[in-house]
Amino acid sequence: MKKLNELIPCDYNIEINGIKINSKEVKKGDLFICTDRGTLDRHDFIDDAIKNGASAVIVKKDVPKKSVPIIKVDSPNDLLPIISSKFYDSPENKLKMIGITGTDGKTSVSTMIQTLLGDDICGYIGTNGYSCSKFYKDTDNTTPDADKLYGYLNEFLDSGCSYTAMEVSSEALMRGRVKNINYDISVLTNITSEHLNIHGSLENYINDKCKLFSQTKKDGICILNKDDEHFEIVKSKSNGKVLTYGKDSSNDLYFKDVKIYPGRTLFKVVYKNKEYDIDSPMAGMFNVYNLSAAILTIFALGYDFDYIKDKIKNIHVSGRLELINMGQDFYVMVDYAHTPNGISKLLEYVKSLKAKKSIVVIGQAGERDPYKRKYVGEIVAKNCDKAIFTYEDPRSEDPKDIINMMIENIKDYNNYEIIIDRSKAIKRAIDIAKKGDMVLILGKGNETYEKLKDKTIYFNDIEEAKKHLKDRLKMIVKE
Repeated sequence: MKKLNELIPCDYNIEINGIKINSKEVKKGDLFICTDRGTLDRHDFIDDAIKNGASAVIVKKDVPKKSVPIIKVDSPNDLLPIISSKFYDSPENKLKMIGITGTDGKTSVSTMIQTLLGDDICGYIGTNGYSCSKFYKDTDNTTPDADKLYGYLNEFLDSGCSYTAMEVSSEALMRGRVKNINYDISVLTNITSEHLNIHGSLENYINDKCKLFSQTKKDGICILNKDDEHFEIVKSKSNGKVLTYGKDSSNDLYFKDVKIYPGRTLFKVVYKNKEYDIDSPMAGMFNVYNLSAAILTIFALGYDFDYIKDKIKNIHVSGRLELINMGQDFYVMVDYAHTPNGISKLLEYVKSLKAKKSIVVIGQAGERDPYKRKYVGEIVAKNCDKAIFTYEDPRSEDPKDIINMMIENIKDYNNYEIIIDRSKAIKRAIDIAKKGDMVLILGKGNETYEKLKDKTIYFNDIEEAKKHLKDRLKMIVKE
């Protein structure tokens, strides 16, 4: 709890119980800040916020006099992280902040870092919620808005954490959600074309990604994937000491002797002329890169291999290569992969498993980068035996229009079908699978929602797959 004049210079010493930018979440005594986010202007919701109990409102526009103090500022967006930090007594300065960005792999690397450090001392924020050993909670965004983010950091402190490993999305960097945080360590996974509907161009997307590395402390560390084609650009924008990882021996940490098996990968990492044997439960070459980035982060924090060697076997990233086994004689895997690069790498790994046939259920999100849809459709159709195109968070768009974009380059292919309803699409894939086949359900991972045109419904790919597997196994028993 803080006084309003402690958060912003003004004549009001009224008590503030919380910071909110969503009028629906406002409770008695909260400060409502009218940030501007694209087409959403929160000035339109001032009366709703006051009705719900807001004790003061910060605005950018002139508004009629209200029953609570109205404070006009030049930029509520810029002020939000400053006020949020003050309200929670600057938790970002009391934790070692580790930021992970990239087109693919953010969730995996962040979770790996938390697991290797220990969730008793390291909190996680990202696609899979925010958590430490004391709690797990859902989030609305990969990188939350500042009114929530600083609250999460404060919860980590209260739970005894010393570190935070957080996914930092390009949109969060573009919108300034983390602009007041100076990171101790920043990590790059990779950069491929994505979110161009938001950023406008690949150049803008890369520049927004680079903001994380320019926000790294001067005595901090930037951990970069040297094998990424945009490495030199990111390096040029890095403010801290640069450490690299990759497959070449010129890296600060490099990997070699990679052997990939279903559900397991063996490889060696070399760091400061010492070799370490890695037995990872995370399969695929992309996870060799992800785990190498996480291990280098642990080394950069001053820990040795003895600290992490017994923790590697405990790594599990929910919704990533999630194998579902209910006794069926074929494979079912759920994965979050939704970008052209992520899907391509995953299908490359699946091919190495030599399943008899691969059946892929996939869609593309509405109100997101439409440019990539035809490439995703083409990658899937060319690299699987059967594709089932369905909806995936269509939002205000018609799912049929999204799918038509996905099949634009493959209309003469005969290895796909369209089933709009995602549950029915998953059921279809499971029903047609035969012994030794691989069913891949892509795009959502362990997310628990579907965003439709007029509502958000509960939906979880893993639960849906288990439900339909159970039904199929019952049918087999009856037969």
